Amino acid sequence: MSRRASLPGASELFRLTSSPASPALDRPAAPAPAEPLPKKSADADQLSRAAARSGSGRTKHDAKITVYVSGDELLAMEQTRLNLRAKHNLVVDRGRLVREAVAVLIADFDQRGEESVLVQRLQAMEDEGGTEG
Repeated sequence: MSRRASLPGASELFRLTSSPASPALDRPAAPAPAEPLPKKSADADQLSRAAARSGSGRTKHDAKITVYVSGDELLAMEQTRLNLRAKHNLVVDRGRLVREAVAVLIADFDQRGEESVLVQRLQAMEDEGGTEG
């Protein structure tokens, strides 16, 4: 039995991360329409924003943030990631998991406002005297 580690090949390490169906990253944005779009109601606008919101998946991202999490939060995230793989055959990295979670929370906030999970949890934290910086 060999003591050498089995490593992925160069083709796996340097594979493209965007699908052929997605637009090219260096393609210029479409020009603005000449005519203004018809005015939507506030509810319709809010629902369309919520429907359009989703995590960006495996694409090249142009912005980065750093988020610090506790050991327990990181462990829970890793367990969730492994459960997604084992039970649902979904292979995701931590970044994608975080982007999807953020998209879900923002869509819920756009749709439900004050009744959203985000507002409820943040208010509960504030009531407990917890501050986040």
